[in-house]
Amino acid sequence: MPALWIAHVTVTDADAYGKYAELAGPAIAKHGGTFVARGGRFVQLEGKERPRNVVARFPSVDAAVDCYHSPEYQEALSHARGASERELMVVETSE
Repeated sequence: MPALWIAHVTVTDADAYGKYAELAGPAIAKHGGTFVARGGRFVQLEGKERPRNVVARFPSVDAAVDCYHSPEYQEALSHARGASERELMVVETSE
């Protein structure tokens, strides 16, 4: 079943995070991920607000988790650490 990769982010270092974004997109695409939302308008109804929200669709939970652990994504993530505060989850869809 398809899955959604959902990230809520507060960027604290735009330059370093820009490098993350540059590398993360191709890593996500390599694992079958496509972006559904990248930033954009949002309304926070509950919980901690993060100004950047990203949703990517993957073919499965396993594909999303494999992407996260891949060398390509981990290289991208090395630029986000210390440059952002993030929450990331993968949720299987009901499709």
